[in-house]
Amino acid sequence: MDIISKFRKLARKNKKRIVLPRASDERVLKAALHLTTEGLADVILIKDHELAAEIGGITMIDPKKDARLKDYAKSFYERRKHKGLSLEEAEKIIQDPLYFAASMVAHDDADGCVAGSIATTGDVIKAAIHAIGLKGDSKVVSSVFLMSFENGKVFTYGDCAVVPYPDEDQLASICVDSAYTHQTLIGSEPKVAMLSFSTKGSAKHDRVELVSNACKKAQNQAPNLHIDGELQFDAAFMDEIAKRKAPESTVAGQANVYIFPNLDAGNIAYKITERLGHATATGPIIQGLAKPMMDLSRGCSWEDIVNTVCVCSILANTPS
Repeated sequence: MDIISKFRKLARKNKKRIVLPRASDERVLKAALHLTTEGLADVILIKDHELAAEIGGITMIDPKKDARLKDYAKSFYERRKHKGLSLEEAEKIIQDPLYFAASMVAHDDADGCVAGSIATTGDVIKAAIHAIGLKGDSKVVSSVFLMSFENGKVFTYGDCAVVPYPDEDQLASICVDSAYTHQTLIGSEPKVAMLSFSTKGSAKHDRVELVSNACKKAQNQAPNLHIDGELQFDAAFMDEIAKRKAPESTVAGQANVYIFPNLDAGNIAYKITERLGHATATGPIIQGLAKPMMDLSRGCSWEDIVNTVCVCSILANTPS
C-alpha cells in the first residue's frame, strides 16, 4: 500500500472535523465534496465571500455572523494583548477566515485546519501561532517532508520549508518533533540523524558545533528516542560507512529521519531526492503547534488538499 492510500485509510477509520478556509476557492470546494463523499473527514467550510456556494451535507460558516465570534475574539485578545492589541482589533482580525478557522481548532470546535491555497505560508503559520500556539515542549514551528520510494521505504526530512537558520534550541526542537511526526504518520520507530559535513568531530567548525550541541539537547529532551549526531549523510544512511565512521552509533547506517542544519540544505536535499531519486514528496507537514494546522502550496491541486486533510486528521488523533 502506498503512503497516500495508507493515510486515506487511517483518516476514514478515525474521521475528524477539519476546517477549510476560503470556500470561494473551487479547489477547496472540490476537495470538500470528495472528502465528504468518500467519508474521509467531516468538513467545515469558512465562507470568505458573499457569493460562496452552499453545499449540501457540508457545514459552512460565516465568521461575521457566527455566535462564537466574540468569544474567539476575547480569547485572541488575551493571547495578544501584551503586544498592544485591543479587543476591537482582535474582533476584526478573527473575522478573517484564516484566523477564525485557527480559532475553531484552538477552541476544539474543529480537530484541525488545512489552509494556504490562496494564502502565503507566512500568513498561515502566523495565524496558527497567534491563535493556537506552540506545543509545550516545542521551541519553533517547523516542517517535514515524507520522501517515499517505489520499494516502499519512507524517510522523513526536516526542516525543508519553514525555519531558515535554526539555533541550537530550535534545531533540537525540530529534531524531536520530526521524530514524533514520523512515528505517528509512518508507524515505524524513528532513528534520527542530525546531519552535518562532519561525523563525530571529524571536522571543526562553528556550524558543526551547533549541530552537535543541538543533538545533545534533543537527546536530553527525548531520552526515549534514538537520536545521534553530528553525522554526514553517508554515515547516517549506509551501514558499511557507518561501521567505519561511527561504529558505536545506534542510528548511523539505519537512519530514517534526517534533520538538516538549515533550510538551504533541507530544501535542496528534498528536491534532489524527489527529482534524481524519483521519490514522492509529501509535505510540507507543519509541526510544533499545540493542535494541527496544515499549510498548502498556492499551486496545489484539489487532490493535494484531500491528501493534506488526511494527514491533518491523523495528526489530530495524536495527543499533543
